Amino acid sequence: MDGYAPTITPADDPATPAAEPQVRAARRRRFAHAGPPPAPARPKWQDGLRAARPFLLIVILPTLLVAGFQYLIAANQYQSEAHFIVRSAQPSGGTGGLGQMLGLTGAPSPAEAHSIGDYLLSHDAVAAVQWTMDLPAIFRRPEADPITRLDPAHPPPETLLKYYRRQVSVSLNTETGITDLSVRAFRPADARDLAETLLRLGETRVNAFNQRALANGLSVADAQLREAERGVTDAQRNLTGFRQGGRDIDPERTSTAQITLAANLQQQLAQARAQRDSMAGSVAPDSPQYVAIARQIRALEVQAAAAQGRLAGSAASIAPGLGAYESLRLRQEFAAKRYEAAAASLEAAREQALKQQLFVIRVVEPNLPSKALYPHRLKTVAIVFFGLLLSYAVGWLILAGVREHAG
Repeated sequence: MDGYAPTITPADDPATPAAEPQVRAARRRRFAHAGPPPAPARPKWQDGLRAARPFLLIVILPTLLVAGFQYLIAANQYQSEAHFIVRSAQPSGGTGGLGQMLGLTGAPSPAEAHSIGDYLLSHDAVAAVQWTMDLPAIFRRPEADPITRLDPAHPPPETLLKYYRRQVSVSLNTETGITDLSVRAFRPADARDLAETLLRLGETRVNAFNQRALANGLSVADAQLREAERGVTDAQRNLTGFRQGGRDIDPERTSTAQITLAANLQQQLAQARAQRDSMAGSVAPDSPQYVAIARQIRALEVQAAAAQGRLAGSAASIAPGLGAYESLRLRQEFAAKRYEAAAASLEAAREQALKQQLFVIRVVEPNLPSKALYPHRLKTVAIVFFGLLLSYAVGWLILAGVREHAG
């Protein structure tokens, strides 16, 4: 047998009109059992883009936005630096290195340096700078970008101080005692001028410290000196009044002369009595020579008694006045010595205060920057990118763990 040929009836032949309804019905049954036609396959790059969409939105897009701002919008900021040392005039045995190179003999003063740094970052410094420079105008230059410029144009003191502390930094190296002052601005000249102004303010504040310390150190000694001066004046006034009241310039000298006179009279009286006694055996009592010596003795006795009475023993004697004069004289000498001691104490206090005087030495003058140091564009973009990348990785690991636990 050569082959098998199926027998086609008129109903099965699609060419015949009688078979067309059956063919269409068969086709409908086949399509009904087969379901809808399959969708066309998508390209692989679309699937990859859909899978990477969270990474693009969370990491790449914010990084691109930050990079666009840093490189297209962010304004350049210039930094001027200055270095200075706060030292005292008191010698220090530990001075060496930089101190010897600069010819410094004073000791560093870390506490005062810290206080100067605090002052330069305080509202007092901002107010003092405002007298010579327009800080809002400096921090709102036309070249400044909207994010980093000072806002508003006329800020309240608290806002200005907060922005000022962002642009000005002060740091102290405790090992060397050098204080670093850094100032940022949108123009090189603004940064240098502001740094110079702050240095002058620091020097002015140190001078105020010196004046206050000098006044406090000398106040007690000066008060003692003024009191000693009043004591000397009162003692001299009392002594002068005593001299004028007694009409005796120097009662001590007068008493010395009176004592000498009384002693001379007593000596003359003793000599006259000795002469009379020697004449008693050889000369008659009524002889002219004996009578004369007797009269001389009586006169000397009267004079000696009067001289002795002027020294002591009567209200008119000079002894009470001499005692009062010596008391006033001792008070005057005591007041004078007290004045000398107070003057020496004041001088010693002044020398000690001068040894404790502070002064500012400029190690590095404020420079005029030629290159912008801020913003750190590449560093900022890198920090944002790696920070977002780390956050995305941590989030992906957490989500994967949750899905695995749920499955």
